[in-house]
Amino acid sequence: MGKTLARHRKPRYVNTYADRHGTVRIYLRRRGQKQIVLPGPLYSEAFWTAYHKAMAGEDVTLSVRQASAGSISAAIGRYYQSVEFRALAPITQQTYRNTLERFRKGYGHLPLAGMGTVDVNRVLDELKPGAAIHMRKRLRQLFEFAIGAGLAKTNPVKEAKRVRKKTVGYRTWSEQNIAAFRAKWAMDTPQRLAFEILLYTGLRRSDAVRVGWKHVFGKRIEISAQKTGVELSIPIHDELWRFLKDRPRKDETFIITSFGKARSEKAFTGFITEAAGDAGITAQASPHGLRKAACRRLAEAGASAPEIMAITGHQNINEVMTYIREADQKRLSIAAMAKMADAFDLKLPNQPEGLGKEEDNLLKSLTAKGVLVRPRGIEPRFAP
Repeated sequence: MGKTLARHRKPRYVNTYADRHGTVRIYLRRRGQKQIVLPGPLYSEAFWTAYHKAMAGEDVTLSVRQASAGSISAAIGRYYQSVEFRALAPITQQTYRNTLERFRKGYGHLPLAGMGTVDVNRVLDELKPGAAIHMRKRLRQLFEFAIGAGLAKTNPVKEAKRVRKKTVGYRTWSEQNIAAFRAKWAMDTPQRLAFEILLYTGLRRSDAVRVGWKHVFGKRIEISAQKTGVELSIPIHDELWRFLKDRPRKDETFIITSFGKARSEKAFTGFITEAAGDAGITAQASPHGLRKAACRRLAEAGASAPEIMAITGHQNINEVMTYIREADQKRLSIAAMAKMADAFDLKLPNQPEGLGKEEDNLLKSLTAKGVLVRPRGIEPRFAP
C-alpha cells in the first residue's frame, strides 16, 4: 500500500494516515466543512464511488457499496491498477485520470458491456472538439485493457467518429523575438537565465524548472524527462555556460523565484509570457515555443533528425522531421534563386541600337505627341 500511495497523486482534499495498528485511514477534508471518512483501499472502486458522492454533497458512510464488477467504474478502477497505466509517467497518469474521471462521473454506474459505438458517439457529441479528441483516445485505451482483462469482448470506440481539430500548436519564437528578448533582459536577470536555458537545452518546461547543479556532470546536463522518462544527456553550450557557471551551488534549481524557491511548472509559463510582453513581443510567446525554436535552430544548422532527438528527447521522428523540412525548404529556395541569378543575364538579348539612350527616346516620344514645343528657329531632327 505504501508504494501505491507514493506512486499516485491523491485526489483533491483527500488526506491519509496510518493509525497505530498500521491501518491506512482515508478522509475528505475541505475547509469549513465536516471531515468525511472514505472507504479504502485508496483508488479502489469503493473509494471512488464514495469520493464522488462526497464531492457532490451526498451522504457517505463506511457502508458504501463497492461498484458492481461489470460497471464502467469498476473497469476504470482496474485500469488504474494495471501495469500499462502504472508504467506511465506520473504527469501522464494525472492527465489520463482527469479525462477518465470526468467520464466516470457521468457514466460510471452503467454496465461496461452494454456500451456500443452509438453511445460513444453520443458522449463525444457532448464535448468540445479538443476534449472529444482526448476522450476518444482514453476510452479506446480503456476498452483495450478491458478486453485483455476479460471485462469486455469488443471495443466500440474503434468504429466511433473521429474528431478532427485544426490547430497550429504553439508558435515558434523567431530570431527577431529572440533578439528582442535579449535586448530587454540583461544577463544578470532571472528572465534571461530562464530564456537561455530553454533555448540552449530544448527542454520541456516541466524539466526546465527542475534542472539544477545536481544534473550537471562535467559540461553536460544529465536529466530524465518527466513526461516520457527518456534519459537525456545534453552538452552545455558555451553561451549557456556563461549563465550557469556562477549560479549558487546551494540552490536546488537554476530557475528560482525571488524567494529562492523552485518555480512551479504552471507559474513558469506566465513568467516567460509576461517577460516576452515586456520585451515588446506581442505574438504568442510560451516556453514550449522556445523549445520549438531550439529545434528549428538545430535543423537550420544542419542537424539530422536523430541528432535533434538526442537533444530534445522527442520519441516521434515525424515531429522532428517538420523542422527538417522547413529548414530544407529555406536552404533549397536560397540555392534555387542563386542558380537562376547565375544562369540568366539581366540584360535583354538582341537589343536594338540606341535602345539604351533613354534621354533621346523620351524627347522623341514627347515631341511626337505634341507635348514639347520646338523653340523658334530650331528645325526638328526628324520628320514630323
